[in-house]
Parts: sequence; structure tokens; C-alpha cells
Amino acid sequence: MNSQNLPEHDEVVLALDGLREAVEQGEVTTVMVAVPDMAGRLKGKRFDAQVFVDRMLSGVEMCAYILATDTGMNPVDGFDLTGWESGYGDLRVRPDLHTIRRLPYEPGTVLVHADPVYPDGTFVDVAPRQILRAQLARLQALGLETKTGLESEFVLYEGTPQRAFLNGYQGLRPVSPHNLDYALDHPPALTDFFRHLEDVLRDAGMPAESVKTEGAVGQVEVAFPYGEAMAACDAYTVFKHATRALAARREMTPTWMAVPETGVGSGLHLHVSLWDGECNLFAPAIDHRRPDYWAQAIAGLVTGLPHLMPLCAPYPNSYKRFASHSFAPTRFTWGIDNRTVAIRGTGHATGRHLEVRVPGADANPYLALAAVCAAIHHGLAIHPGRSDPCVGDAYEDIEAQPMPRDLLDAVVSFDGSEFAEQSLGKSVVRHYARAAYHEIDEHLRHVTDVERLRGFDRV
Repeated sequence: MNSQNLPEHDEVVLALDGLREAVEQGEVTTVMVAVPDMAGRLKGKRFDAQVFVDRMLSGVEMCAYILATDTGMNPVDGFDLTGWESGYGDLRVRPDLHTIRRLPYEPGTVLVHADPVYPDGTFVDVAPRQILRAQLARLQALGLETKTGLESEFVLYEGTPQRAFLNGYQGLRPVSPHNLDYALDHPPALTDFFRHLEDVLRDAGMPAESVKTEGAVGQVEVAFPYGEAMAACDAYTVFKHATRALAARREMTPTWMAVPETGVGSGLHLHVSLWDGECNLFAPAIDHRRPDYWAQAIAGLVTGLPHLMPLCAPYPNSYKRFASHSFAPTRFTWGIDNRTVAIRGTGHATGRHLEVRVPGADANPYLALAAVCAAIHHGLAIHPGRSDPCVGDAYEDIEAQPMPRDLLDAVVSFDGSEFAEQSLGKSVVRHYARAAYHEIDEHLRHVTDVERLRGFDRV
């Protein structure tokens, strides 16, 4: 992860005047207005481009349930934002005109991220972009800018999404027959897919820093350059949208499940540092009168993240990733250039930063990064004690706090955490705790293949 080549936000978006000109010239005919939902997916509407620039710049209407459903878009009771009792009314959704982006894989189309707002014009506090915005603002109040680079793992399977769905996601075949970690001799179909994806991301103004096959069969890693935090998360949602679209056209299906198969885990690693202007505050200190931001941030992450895990691992499946010797952490440990820990110090000199290896591939990037920022702020404000770095195999460290056993353990800690409420706000904690409890209930009421396998004719 190269932290010394920081792209400017303006390079990856169109200005409003540029959009108007493109619409007038017929280059852009469709505008997608997109709201990241609770799962980090882009939800919204397609608008005629001329209608958008003439009438929709100040906002559009969308049903509030886009922030109150499960992954199947089923309405979930118990949210304060909206529900059956309120009739599932509309929210005003305001386009962020700094995020207008061409979609090279959708000719004539641009996408703009948008923020739900209350009638008084304030941001809806439980919307993922606003949750991250609030945490970035808390650090900005200390004179600190957060920069990040995202590193995404996913597994790519043969066959279209429709075919996978109709087959109940059974009998899936990964695109590679064996472990191709660090390979440069991929099957031709996979090489062509990579080239197409790289070209599309580059043309969308969000080039990947690197693409590689990973350690599991069919697993892919895409890493993005360092940059401004909100822009990095916005770009990541477009990356997932693009990857799904391009894969489907080649009769492939990606999944960002944390554990799509037993023994196969995918993560979303967040590379993070704090900056003061052009100065990386995680770089080794020359002025020792300066606060030790590095040590305080590590302490905050190790002590704060245990209370925020539903934002990093939001589903029951998420917790199956935290397995010994899997390259996913099993305890809240830290170390230098150590891939067995939760918080990995990496980079050199002015490029030094922290790699947070806790979030799974299924995490919403806005929420996971918000949790990281809240934990770092906790470290800067409270100065909790910091454990020694783990040297060697962190899986053998039995003293460090373990990851939650499951989503229930995680949400109980989250829902009852004074730190979580003070950092995120009661409404945010209540909203995402409700989502977690719903996921738990859904899994508890379904009979699984494992239950039949272990009990059908054996009990």
C-alpha cells in the first residue's frame, strides 16, 4: 500500500459544469443517484440526465426503508427511522455534487453518491456516509485528517449470478482450480477479466494500485491507493458495483461473503494514518514533544474495536473468519509487519501506517472505517494503556482479548457499551444493534444443511 502517492479528490470526479456540458452534448444521458445502504450496497434510481440537471440537483425522494431492511431488502421492524407504524414514508436524498463519476461500463451514464436528509436539511444520522462523516469530523476537530487505502478480497466463481441463485448457491466452481496466490500465469479468461476490470477502474478515475490472486481457490485481492477517507469508501462502492457488472457479462459471480466456504475467509483490510497537512503523524517522530499519535491510535484500536464489532463483522457468517492460522485475527493484538495480528504496523518513514485486519469482506466500508476512527479518537482522548507488540505467532497469545465468539456476543457488547454510545450516538448504536439482532433471529429460525448432515439419521 503506497501512502506516498496520494491522489487528489478532484481527479476522480466531474464538476457540475462538466456534467451540464456532457448532458448538452449528449455524452451523458443517464444519472444514477446512489445511496449506500446498511450493507454498503448502492441503492437508488436512474434519472434522465437532463431532468436531473434541471430539477434534481437539490434532492430526490426515496423510501426511507432503504436504511431499514436486511440484505434481501425485506423490511425489518423495530427501527426508529421508519416502519410499518409510520407508513414507510419518503426521505429527501441530496446528491453530493462532488462525487459525480462516469461509469465506463455503463455508456452514457454517471453515478453520484447521495445523502438522506431530514426535513430540516440535516443528515440522517444512521446513514453510513453520515456515520463516517461524523467520525472524521471528530478527528478533524483535533486538527487531524484521516487518510486510508482499502484492500478488498473476494472469491470469484464460474457461472452467472442468476444461475448461482437458482441452484441455491450449491455446487459453485471457483474460477481457478487450485491456489494461485501471487501467480502471474492465470487462466486466459481470468487474465482478460483482470485487464477489463483494471481498465474500467482507471477510466472511472479510481485505478487499482494492484490486483492479485490470493491464497484460497478463486480468491482475488484488489488494493487501492491511499487517499481521502470518504472518497476512498465512495470509490470502493463503485468498485464492487463494477466488479459485479463485469463479472456477470463474462458469466462469473463474485462474492464478498466473509466465509463463502468452510476454510475460505475474505477480509477488507483498512490501511489508515493521521495527517496534519503534508505531515504523516504516524511517521517516526523527529520532534519528541509531539504527541505519540502512533502509540495512542494503536491503544485506542486494541481497546475500542472490541465494543464496535457489529460495524466490522455484521453477520453471523462474519465470525467464522476469525480462525487460527487463517491470516485473520483471533484476538485484539498488534505487531510490526505481522499478518497474524489484528492491527499491523507497516510501511516505512513517512509511509508508516496501520493496517486494520479486523473487518471482513462483508463489512460496509463506511461503517468499518467509522469504527476505526472512533477507536483511534478514543485512544487520543483517553490514552488507554497499550500492550506490547506481538512478536511471532499471535495465535498463541492467550493473554490478549479474543474476538467475539459470534454476532450475539458482539452485539451484546456493542449495545451495552457506553463508549459506543458516546462515540457514535445512541441512535446509531440502537439502529445497528437492531439490524444485528434481526440477522441472528433469521439464522436461528432456519434449518441448515449442517444440522441435517449431523442429525438426520443419527439422532
